[in-house]
Order: sequence, then C-alpha cells, then structure tokens
Amino acid sequence: MPVATLVYTRTTGYRHDSIPHAVRALRTFGLAVRHTEDPAVFERALDARPDAVVLLSTSGDVLTPSGRERLAAYVDGGGGFVGVHAAACTEYGWPYYGNLLAARFDRHPAYQPGRVRIADHDHPATQHLPPYWEFTDEWYDFRSDPRDDPTVRVLAYADESSYEGATMGGDHPLVWCRDPERPGPGPGRMFYTSLGHAAEAYADPAFRSHLAGAIHWTARHS
Repeated sequence: MPVATLVYTRTTGYRHDSIPHAVRALRTFGLAVRHTEDPAVFERALDARPDAVVLLSTSGDVLTPSGRERLAAYVDGGGGFVGVHAAACTEYGWPYYGNLLAARFDRHPAYQPGRVRIADHDHPATQHLPPYWEFTDEWYDFRSDPRDDPTVRVLAYADESSYEGATMGGDHPLVWCRDPERPGPGPGRMFYTSLGHAAEAYADPAFRSHLAGAIHWTARHS
C-alpha cells in the first residue's frame, strides 16, 4: 500500500517559491499524497490518521488551537512527522512544536553552494549519499543545538568551511531524527531536514531520495 502522506504548506510568513515544485515531487515518490493549505482540511485529515504528516516549508503561525491539539494527539499517538526546511520557522509560540522539532530556525547566510557531511549512513534518508555531499542551499543556523535533546540522532552536518556566513561554530547539525526506541515527547517518529530551499532541489535525484527515504522511514515503511 502507498504511504498515506498528509502534506501541509500553509505560510503566514516568508513563502518559498519552491513549494509547488516540492509538492509535485512528492507526488512522484509512490506516496498517496493529500496536500492542503487549509487549516480545517488539515485538521480533518489528521483525524484520518495518515502514515506520515509533512510540514513542508511552512512559516509563521499556521495552525489553529484545534490544529495544535490534533497534531499533538497524532504524534503522541504514534503518528510520523517530517519537517522540511522552513518547518523550523513555524509556530514559534507553541512550546510543544519546538520540543517536537528539537531546534528552531535562527538565521541563514546567502543562498550558496556548500558541503554536507554525512555522519550516519544507517538511515534510509542518508544511506545513498557520499560522505561529503556538494549541495546548494541556505545553510540554516538554529537557536539551539538539537543534540541538547538526548533522543535526537543527527544524520548530517554542515561543513562550515565550505561556505560563507556560518555562525554555529563548526559543529553544525543540518538533518536529524528522533529514535522511536528512546523516550521522547511522543511515540511517533520525527525527521527534520533543513535542506530544500530552492525548486532545483526537488529535481535533484540525491535530494529526492533523501526526502523519500525520510518519509518512508517516518511512516515505518522502511
């Protein structure tokens, strides 16, 4: 059966031009994709218990109070959550969401080429990638280190020597997940990738495999 995937792309802050390209890409991954930007539709779809929920370059406050309750209940009830890129720029005023994601966006330098260091190849989202992956993105800095949460497993780091404007001090997580075998805010799997700013990313075979692997793992289909 295809992975039932609820994709939410509502924005109340910055809006990425890549969003429609990203949604089209997800529809080619063999997923059963339901995409919406309507909070009411999103809430009803959560009640149907999809295999995975993807917040894809959302920004600002995108959930109603009821939506927050339903998303928390979904994750705490075992649902899988994937955050892509600006999902870390979302719901700053909701502590649960910050704990779920394990870090929030702070700033980024100019969009530019750089290098990703893969730290863990034992994950479907990174197993196909070389030890050092040349990529172009915004190289997000975060307000805190996701490793402050002991349940977080970091999969990839930024090589800060490969681009200009880094501020996190060299040891710079970019991609991480939460191991469901460890205690956490809920039993559902969580995956976050800070990559995916530009439309070109969603035509890149390596990035597409990265994202597809993340969704299938989070939905417990790999």
